[in-house]
Amino acid sequence: MSTDETSPVTGRPRRPRRERGVTETLLSIVLVLEAVVLFFATLAINGLTDIPTEIVVGGGVGAIVVFVVVATLQRFAAGVVLGGVLQLVLIASGFLAGAMFVVGAVFAALWVWCLVRARRIEDSRRMAAEGGDA
Repeated sequence: MSTDETSPVTGRPRRPRRERGVTETLLSIVLVLEAVVLFFATLAINGLTDIPTEIVVGGGVGAIVVFVVVATLQRFAAGVVLGGVLQLVLIASGFLAGAMFVVGAVFAALWVWCLVRARRIEDSRRMAAEGGDA
């Protein structure tokens, strides 16, 4: 591994990587996992309903893109709020395939748990960095 601070590809100085918080990381992981589940849900909904294939696939791909884009926005407060709204959207997809009510509820619970737990971890890290007891 080189200690050179320039990129071997471009020859330009490397930018330092931005430090990702625990909240951002965990919530992004949950949203990307939901996007993967939406792929399979799209296939199931297409096979189980009489909705035209173009509508199901278009809606499924659109929803997957939205989930992935919002996953990249988790460092912002608005991104966290949008992620919470998407939990409701996933639960509402149960109107198209009944099992999605359960899947959506499980992911919503995971979302809330990750949000609460990550904030606790970040608070304890902040206290430890300030010299307080964690």
